[in-house]
Amino acid sequence: MQVTQTKLAGVLIIEPKVFGDHRGFFKETFNAQRYKELAGIDLTFVQDNHSRSRKGVLRGLHYQKTKPQGKLVSVTRGAVYDIAADINPKSPTYGQYVGVELTEDNHRQLWVPPGYAHGFVVISDEVDFVYKCTDYYDPSDEGGVAWNCSLLNIDWPISDVQLSEKDKAYAGLKTHV
Repeated sequence: MQVTQTKLAGVLIIEPKVFGDHRGFFKETFNAQRYKELAGIDLTFVQDNHSRSRKGVLRGLHYQKTKPQGKLVSVTRGAVYDIAADINPKSPTYGQYVGVELTEDNHRQLWVPPGYAHGFVVISDEVDFVYKCTDYYDPSDEGGVAWNCSLLNIDWPISDVQLSEKDKAYAGLKTHV
């Protein structure tokens, strides 16, 4: 497994070892001991989620306000452009983001530690997207940042996106002093 640190503290790109031959492939998508040793992920995962979306669907940017979730995310079918954004005004990287393409072929995972906003846009015809989460989802605790926040200035690969009504209502981040 290869682990790459990004410009955001704790946000990691993880590339599991993939063993393939004429029959297909095998990969280990999570091993608590290995992920602790090689990636420093020492949190307990309590919930797994799976979403399916069509091309142009943008989900996010979401976060939990008082019970932040760490998320280990990946794609099992299709492709997305995935984002982790620093929304902590006390952080030296506030208003910055990391974007990475996650596909069924590159097998990458993105580790988004608790406290970051997360979202993705579908760049294939359809995608199956999976999340391992370190806390339970609580809809009353959810917050969000506008996908087109001018402070983040995310270079999305698709401009004609499909948003939920909830995601349309989110505001952008404020410049902090």
